Amino acid sequence: MLAIVDYGVGNVFSIQSSLKHLGIASCISKDAAEIEAADQLILPGVGAFGDAKSMLDSSGLIPVIRNQVAQGTPLLGICLGMQLLFEESEEFGSHLGLGLIKGKITSLKSQFQAQHLDLKVPHIGWNTLAQHRSSPITKYISQDSFVYYVHSYYATECQEALIADSQYGLSIPGIVQQGHVYGTQFHPEKSGDTGLKILKAFAEVKKG
Repeated sequence: MLAIVDYGVGNVFSIQSSLKHLGIASCISKDAAEIEAADQLILPGVGAFGDAKSMLDSSGLIPVIRNQVAQGTPLLGICLGMQLLFEESEEFGSHLGLGLIKGKITSLKSQFQAQHLDLKVPHIGWNTLAQHRSSPITKYISQDSFVYYVHSYYATECQEALIADSQYGLSIPGIVQQGHVYGTQFHPEKSGDTGLKILKAFAEVKKG
């Protein structure tokens, strides 16, 4: 059973709908025992980093998630859920993340201004995904597949974890991986067949 962590911030039902379409058994849970029994975990997230981290803190699930990762349970963060996996974020102040992947979350707008790029923020839409390294969750997708993004902040200083990126004025890390912790900045549940293939591959990643 795959568990989608429910801490009050995330599009949990659309993710579960995609998993159901694939025939993958899943539960939406805020129960520690259910999360501890899961074969894989998904950490969703929408909104602002600080608010989401506060909600996650309040849920009491951070020690549970950390313990599961320490025991080898595969974890996938989606969109803001991916950003929470990093060490810190500068969104509306400075906030500490879970520190499961090395790197920080930076404002697209500030980077565009620094480089004199006239691009809209948030970054919304379809982009091709260039794969730079292989990963268990990319085994079913082809090079330059299209995926769907909605975000105003992005991961930086994470070259060691970079699996695939998209170009939107600069390099946007689309898929990251550190050990058995994975993240997608785009929404696989909104990325058509490519997104379904990524979710299918993640559900096949074994614990350990």
